[in-house]
Amino acid sequence: MFQKILVANRGEIALRVICACKELGISTVAVYSEADRNSLHVRFADEAVCIGPPRSSESYLNIPQVISAAEITNVDAIHPGYGFLSENANFAKVCEASEITFIGPTAEVIEMMGEKDRARREVKAAGLPTIPGSDGIVEGEEQLGKEAARIGYPLILKAVAGGGGRGMRVVRNQGELLSAYQTARSEAQQAFGNPDVYAERFLEHPRHIEFQVLGDQHGKIIHLGERECSIQRRHQKLIEESPSPGMDAKRRKELGAKVVRALEKIGYTNAGTVEFLMDQDGSLYFIEMNTRIQVEHPVTELVTGVDLIKAQIRIAAGERLEDAVGEMQFSGHAIECRINAEDPDTFVPSAGRITTFQAPGGTGVRVDSAAYADAVIPPYYDSMIAKLIVKGRDRAEAVGRMKRALEMFVIEGIKTSIPLHRRILADADFAAGKIDTHFIERLLGTNGK
Repeated sequence: MFQKILVANRGEIALRVICACKELGISTVAVYSEADRNSLHVRFADEAVCIGPPRSSESYLNIPQVISAAEITNVDAIHPGYGFLSENANFAKVCEASEITFIGPTAEVIEMMGEKDRARREVKAAGLPTIPGSDGIVEGEEQLGKEAARIGYPLILKAVAGGGGRGMRVVRNQGELLSAYQTARSEAQQAFGNPDVYAERFLEHPRHIEFQVLGDQHGKIIHLGERECSIQRRHQKLIEESPSPGMDAKRRKELGAKVVRALEKIGYTNAGTVEFLMDQDGSLYFIEMNTRIQVEHPVTELVTGVDLIKAQIRIAAGERLEDAVGEMQFSGHAIECRINAEDPDTFVPSAGRITTFQAPGGTGVRVDSAAYADAVIPPYYDSMIAKLIVKGRDRAEAVGRMKRALEMFVIEGIKTSIPLHRRILADADFAAGKIDTHFIERLLGTNGK
């Protein structure tokens, strides 16, 4: 087992990894920017190293600074959390070259799954269903026209290096095709430094469903059930739950088995998430794979009893899956609300000082956060400040428990998304499980604006 791990992240996920390490008896090193000097992950780590100014490009994304911090503190491994460097294949390679274990999949697999068009080809060859689309990058306007005629409308253009909705454009007719292609390429270049896009059929009202997986270094892969992630705005998830109200036991078993077989062929290791869209007829199609721990991992932890962060660490240390995971048993229903520091009506980020932070408690309630009263939410990073997670015997109890917990969650001094979450939970369609990726647009009457 590792003796010391550097946590290459900030906020609640950094604190979450530190907690797992403490329970495993592993020393921790926090890295932080100047804006995070008073953060809880800095306070509770055994050591802490400042790696630069507030901007993430000069601190949390600065690979030489992170590696230097790891070397001067003599760590065995680095846990990247999610975001920042977690899916950076070059960072994984640098860790390997520096003889520091990267807690995640191999650089080769990160690279493969990071190229969206290549990932589609690989998983299709491995047996997973994919949405009809181009067989690779769309090279120029002539090929674009041919692919559009073959796929049909509506279609969607996606950045091959994309994520979070950037570099994506829905095209509903031929008249929109060229301008959408140019806009998607421009966005992709600005966001990812790579203008390449591919095309696929656009599903009008799909559910977003993902499977959590774990793989050890001895060829064993398991899935830990699915999560429903359809409540989202502009491809940013707001609420997640497990199991999905849109899945049944038969479909779960069949697709879960396909996911496991596909990742065995690919040679996947550590934690990952295979994401699908479910059409209105119940058909499921692969869209992408995230080669890291997810923000929404707690809902899986609550319904399986598996500590995914500990499992990541144990697997990276070479343990077999059965030892890293322990006994797994599916039970109950879990829901997570991402509490963001933003205006609940306009979604404008709300940086500033928290004057009151009173988290809810009670049976079946968990709060993952690095926020506290008098903490300052800086304007430089993602707006999420807490994750409120509940578990019930069934979905109805979980929904009722989440309503109660949201009512008792008091954050003052900044605006938060709590009022929006309460509105979502009160909606009759949400209560009935009648949701898809356009739920928020219908609720707010915004049509995505």
